[in-house]
Amino acid sequence: MATTTAPKATITTAPRLKALYTTQYTKELQAELGLSNVNEVPKLEKIVVSVGIGKNKDDKHHYEAVRNTILKVTGQMPIDRISKKSIAGFKIRAGMNRVGISVTLRGARMYEFLDRLVNVSLPRVRDFHGVSVKAFDKGGNYNLGITDQSVFAELSFEETQHVHGLQVTFVMKNGSKANSRALLEKFGVPFEKNKKKEGDAS
Repeated sequence: MATTTAPKATITTAPRLKALYTTQYTKELQAELGLSNVNEVPKLEKIVVSVGIGKNKDDKHHYEAVRNTILKVTGQMPIDRISKKSIAGFKIRAGMNRVGISVTLRGARMYEFLDRLVNVSLPRVRDFHGVSVKAFDKGGNYNLGITDQSVFAELSFEETQHVHGLQVTFVMKNGSKANSRALLEKFGVPFEKNKKKEGDAS
């Protein structure tokens, strides 16, 4: 008589940075920032990776190179962005398609991308001395510009011959310049040395 075996259960584990945020960083940030409620602790809501095409919007090779970069480095299918306003210099009209390409990362994929960015990609930047401390907006969101996609190990040599940059935006909940920086430092984001934190006394 044939015997059957039950299928093995699939064990899924939370991404490393997500687990650290849940079990360790939340409590540390609450204490370090002097927050009375754990719900006030800054939290990373999403990461938006985008590339503006602008004057290269009609260059099919450029478009495909950018699209391939975003797909490879994030693992998520990018979408075309539509122009919200006209820009005469780039011959862009409001409502025009393909003026940029972007993806919005949330959940596990967001944390996995952040882990690779901090520990693999940024250390590959030539003459790297840390990211700018001046790229926070009033809501505590952080904008990181990368000028050359070759820092991403997911791309082959051939895929980096058509050089372009990209923008990485960290969107925060309960963010301020100081609180968001404290959170990103927990995640290992390397800020420039010898720079005072936002809000520090002069």
